[in-house]
Amino acid sequence: MNRAILISDVRKVEIIEQEMPKRKKGEALLKILYGGICGSDLGSYRGSFAYFSYPRVPGHEFSAEIVEIDENDEGLEPGMIVTCNPYFNCGKCHACTHGFVNCCEDNQTMGVQREGAFANYITMPIERIYNGRGLPAKTLPLVEPFCIGLHGIKRAAIKPGEKVLIIGAGTIGILAAKAAKMYGAEVTVCDVAPNKLAIAKRLGFSSVILNAGPESFENEIERITRGQGFDVTIEAVGQPSTFQNALDAVCSHGRVIVIGVAKQNIDLFFTIIQKKELSIYGSRNALKEDFLYTIEQIKNGSLHLDDIVTDIYPFEDAARAFAEFDHNQGDKLKVLFSF
Repeated sequence: MNRAILISDVRKVEIIEQEMPKRKKGEALLKILYGGICGSDLGSYRGSFAYFSYPRVPGHEFSAEIVEIDENDEGLEPGMIVTCNPYFNCGKCHACTHGFVNCCEDNQTMGVQREGAFANYITMPIERIYNGRGLPAKTLPLVEPFCIGLHGIKRAAIKPGEKVLIIGAGTIGILAAKAAKMYGAEVTVCDVAPNKLAIAKRLGFSSVILNAGPESFENEIERITRGQGFDVTIEAVGQPSTFQNALDAVCSHGRVIVIGVAKQNIDLFFTIIQKKELSIYGSRNALKEDFLYTIEQIKNGSLHLDDIVTDIYPFEDAARAFAEFDHNQGDKLKVLFSF
């Protein structure tokens, strides 16, 4: 029996029974161990995520045990604990043929445009499976969301000592902050929720901004940067107001990285881009090299991610987990399912 979590409609979650997946040539059969609720999964639950359609099995952050696999060049074997790259690209579009597979024009992310990983068993193409190198099964679901933040930070080409503002203290924002810190940045985290900023402080980010309105936000930028603005601002929320915050807070000739995904338009006085001579970069998904780098950094002790986990639910309690995350988002960071 293969049971799965299904988001059937807005704020409707159920456990369903499916047929066992059948492994094709070039695929492995995986037994899911842990899965993480992404901000996009929560947005899908709420009906606010731009790319999601119902009904859908969610989930693209996970760890798994290999049950069946053919001999392969990756050295993967049955019994190994692994994580996976959940972004499926077409291989034919301009982005794919130029090596930018993370932003494929027909990208299909598991749990969003195609069925996700929140089931007892799934199949995956072997080339998308990455050896967990002995890391705990509870840690490996954190690799993919860190890669999202890491990819954005790499887009910013941060130099040691630069001042970086992370707008949004959710999971992706905090992980982007961790990545920026690894690159030697002086990191400030901003959010509208005091509880989120308390979590950020607990995780070692002492410089925070409570965004209580335009005037207080401007005053905090003035105080921290002495009126110069931040070298880099990272938008990790997906709201018109937070994109505007990123433009307002960045210095002249600064860089703005957009990771957040929005459904709303923005009424933008775009002359600010010309006036400040800004460089604005989108950041979507991540690459294989990001996954392998992250696993290596955790393995050698340079990166610690387990401290972002605030809750673990048995997957049978998925409806309760989504509802509690929805109502208490300010108190939760990374929520995991145990399968």
